[in-house]
Amino acid sequence: MYRCRILTGVSQTPGMRRRLADLSGTNPDRLSGISDGIFSVGMTLLVLGLVVPAVKDTSTTEGQLWEVLRGLAPHVLVYTMSFMTLGIFWLGQGTQLSRLARSDRNYMWIHLVFLFSVTLVPFSTALLANYFWLKIALIEYWLNIVLLGASLLAGLAYGLRANLFQEEGRREMAFLMRGRILIAQALYAGATALCLIFPTWVSIALIVLIQLNYVLAPRIPFIHRF
Repeated sequence: MYRCRILTGVSQTPGMRRRLADLSGTNPDRLSGISDGIFSVGMTLLVLGLVVPAVKDTSTTEGQLWEVLRGLAPHVLVYTMSFMTLGIFWLGQGTQLSRLARSDRNYMWIHLVFLFSVTLVPFSTALLANYFWLKIALIEYWLNIVLLGASLLAGLAYGLRANLFQEEGRREMAFLMRGRILIAQALYAGATALCLIFPTWVSIALIVLIQLNYVLAPRIPFIHRF
């Protein structure tokens, strides 16, 4: 009986009647499945922001078409930035889920909040792409990143407290993941704060560089620690 309770992730006082809520959310595979689906849909929806204006007539010249494509440059940049954002958090969540020994209902709901923030990324991307020169659009995009990081960190903290992760390597995993989230959020916040002094494109460029660091993970002294 004790072994059964451990496997289901349910801690129950002897003699206490279990609720249906105690039995739900105990299968980590379901969380992995819905996460992959939402991330794939979110990444696909990003490209819908790259709308090519229709050619009015056959008299359109190469130069005019080139001007149209140049006008799409901010959309392409923000689209690329958002694709990297989702890729980074997809890997981060996948790393956390791969260390699970079991799950429970509370952990599932924390990650559903995380996935809710994933679904907001296409909207934040479209807003920033269309109003990239406005601070409000950039700050809204940054708040979306904050929600992603905070919910992922909350899942880690709860999982550690509820003893949901595998015992082997748990301390190292917690240290590395917590450090990565906190440092990344500090870098994103610093880059966004610069929009109060400089044009927003400076902040956007720095965010892209921060993301490239996490995508490429270069083995450069000091930098690779981030």
